[in-house]
Amino acid sequence: MSSPATAPPAPSSLKRIVAASLIGTTIEWYDFFLYGSAAALVFNKLFFPGSDPLVGTLLSFLTYAVGFAARPLGALVFGHYGDRLGRKKLLVLSLLLMGGATFAIGLLPTHATIGTAAPVLLTVLRLVQGFALGGEWGGAVLLVSEHGDAGRRGFWASWPQTGAPAGQLLATGVLSALTALLSDAAFTSWGWRIPFLLSGVLVIVGLWIRLSVDESPVFKAALARAEARRTETAQVEKMPLVAVVRHHWRDVLIAMGARMAENISYYVITAFILVYATTSTGLSKQTALNAVLVASAVHFAVIPAWGALSDRIGRRPVYLIGAVGVGAWMFPFFALIDTRSFGGLLLAVTVGLVLHGAMYAPQAAFFSEMFSTRMRYSGASIGAQFSSVAAGAPAPLIATALLADHGTSTPIALYVIAAALITVVAIACAKETRNRDLSDEVEEERVTAGG
Repeated sequence: MSSPATAPPAPSSLKRIVAASLIGTTIEWYDFFLYGSAAALVFNKLFFPGSDPLVGTLLSFLTYAVGFAARPLGALVFGHYGDRLGRKKLLVLSLLLMGGATFAIGLLPTHATIGTAAPVLLTVLRLVQGFALGGEWGGAVLLVSEHGDAGRRGFWASWPQTGAPAGQLLATGVLSALTALLSDAAFTSWGWRIPFLLSGVLVIVGLWIRLSVDESPVFKAALARAEARRTETAQVEKMPLVAVVRHHWRDVLIAMGARMAENISYYVITAFILVYATTSTGLSKQTALNAVLVASAVHFAVIPAWGALSDRIGRRPVYLIGAVGVGAWMFPFFALIDTRSFGGLLLAVTVGLVLHGAMYAPQAAFFSEMFSTRMRYSGASIGAQFSSVAAGAPAPLIATALLADHGTSTPIALYVIAAALITVVAIACAKETRNRDLSDEVEEERVTAGG
């Protein structure tokens, strides 16, 4: 029976919390994906001039990967303070950091103006983006997971996950509109700055909404119990990171393995595809952007459906559908793109993202349910973000290098299939977590107090 501190909120309250998390994650992912699209389209010319076009793209994607390198640090810092101070405060900070860095990129002088300082400053701002995103994901999904009831947790927690395709949709849509309205010269000269500067407006809206929601009731109850234990026994609570490593190392490894196929496939399908479609098949930049735009809308729509299915049949079966499906789709994926038609490209990207959604949708609830309350922010963030260094960070870079070396999509398809196999093994080793009570006081006391 739920205590008053942990009773499920009213439906209207839960919807407001979901909306706050969704809008915040949409803005964060808009900022992050905007960089990825710009890296594929213009940054190679503006910040890395004088190189072979494909080499320039590699260098551009290298700064893109730097953002991922900062995500584990963000996970550690935000996870620690999020487990100590609460989810809401850290989510506000992450939004400010991400929005500020993105707005600054829109004002950044190019290589032609300030020379080598331009790519250096670009890299620093990308690091700030990665640091902020490393702390954003865990807090956003936990705020929803810890407010909702166990029976529909997969559905409600999947909504912050739709922030990724929504952000991709918004970023790609703005870029697509600009490339359609502006000449290539105008877009390269100043048009590319507009989407980055728009981030300032979006952040103001996101902050207004996020500041209006309450802290997680599960966290507040756990914090009160921790304070009571400290008063009664003078027992010092372990640092969240130490507790995670000691009691949840297996869950962290499972989460990292589960992220491999999800992360790698996503960035191959949405970021690298802009390079492959324009350089290997001769399709226009506008055609590639439009395909990702439409597919991202479908991706947004199917994520809650996959989340709801995970409430009915479990997190593991849905996740396995996605991992196996993405691996099996890779050869048809590239074969369709090689038809050099918009229809083939659209079908390839759309099916790929639908299958990706089967992994991404249950991930929020799945990872939340693996960890105890007072280390949940740290555990979920570390498991999700540390894997991004080996998965999402180098994915466009590796795919572009494989294309440059072999001139064919076959090794890229095999690369994604290998990631899918790792994820299948990780999910096979995981326990089903559906219907777990997130306010498990017995487990919490054992792992935080030294049991």
